[in-house]
Amino acid sequence: MNFDVTFNDILLYLSIPFISGFVGWFTNAAAIKMMFYPIAFWGLKPFGWQGIIPAKSESIASRAVDLITEKLLKIEEQFALLDPDVVNEEMKGSITNVSRNTVDLVMRSEIPSIWENVPQTLKVTIYESIEERIPVVTDRVLHDIGQNIREMLDLKKLTIDTVKQHPDLLNIIFMKCGKDEFKFIERSGLYFGFLFGMVQMVIAYFFNPWWLLPLFGILTGYLTNWLALKLIFEPKEPIYFLGMKFQGLFLQRQKTVAEEYASLITSRILTIERIFRYTLQNTGKAKLSEIFKYRISELVDETYSEINDIIGKIVDDKITQKHLNIIKNIAHFTFMAEFHICIRDAFPYAEKVFNLKNNIQQKIEELPYEDFEGLLRPAFQEDEWILIVVGAILGGCAGMFQFIILFQ
Repeated sequence: MNFDVTFNDILLYLSIPFISGFVGWFTNAAAIKMMFYPIAFWGLKPFGWQGIIPAKSESIASRAVDLITEKLLKIEEQFALLDPDVVNEEMKGSITNVSRNTVDLVMRSEIPSIWENVPQTLKVTIYESIEERIPVVTDRVLHDIGQNIREMLDLKKLTIDTVKQHPDLLNIIFMKCGKDEFKFIERSGLYFGFLFGMVQMVIAYFFNPWWLLPLFGILTGYLTNWLALKLIFEPKEPIYFLGMKFQGLFLQRQKTVAEEYASLITSRILTIERIFRYTLQNTGKAKLSEIFKYRISELVDETYSEINDIIGKIVDDKITQKHLNIIKNIAHFTFMAEFHICIRDAFPYAEKVFNLKNNIQQKIEELPYEDFEGLLRPAFQEDEWILIVVGAILGGCAGMFQFIILFQ
């Protein structure tokens, strides 16, 4: 062994742990960036790159919805909380306008000569007769929606469509919910890289072939990523040793993450507006049309005789059976077109009753650790091996560059 070591040699070998620490930090930071960016594919396929989360957004969103619907949110239970009396009261003004406009429309369309001869006072009587029955119809419609909500509201489609419209949305959710963990991954690369560099320095002093630094670069890039991912999620259950608690870093932040995740989900995806819109206009439109057709038909049948009696006091003509089906169709399509606007008046009430943020937050706080890690784990699991391999490749390149700079 050669003990003839100059001051420059000492500095040279002492630099190895620091450079190794930098390599560990850089490879981990680069791996994190590659998880999220670029949002759109960059390059010419098959050569190029897209952030792992944006590339797998539909798959990740689908798994997130499975967790929400299985563990966090029973949508039929939420709709069962709505009080039809309160909903009717909230929508009373807009429903009144729609019902009166609909009556005018069907009467002018089918029996214009009769309707023109009906005095305004009797028209008001007809309006009010129908309006008295509207709360019962609304009650029946809400009950029917609640009974068929699983068919009418596709939360998975709602979520995936939202993610498609906002490609950066999953990035935002994962970055905010896992911000401490991602910082840890970066810092741990520096710490672990420095420790590996200490070993590397000792070995390099005694045995320093050209491939040693590239090999340690590969090991540093690989192991720092692998260790960081392990420490985030393991051990699942707390382990106490010498008065210290050891547990996966993400799992220790369950309450904090629960609040952040619930806030993001209910403000960006599962908003009251989106839930009702998908129920009434998207995945549930066909079923809602069927419900309205049946309930509007009931309403027309129930008011038919009474309205005819009122009209009969003024004119000799009456609404005939041949007009009835046409009137039902006009009323059906008019209410279908307007109901989603009327229901907006009840959104503040639904927001209060559903209380989605607090309910989801509480359910997340109560999740077993095995299920809780599923909130963040998909961000890594989809292509976790790619992150580790990329870290190793970057580490190897950095190690080769390090050898050229230090020893050539």
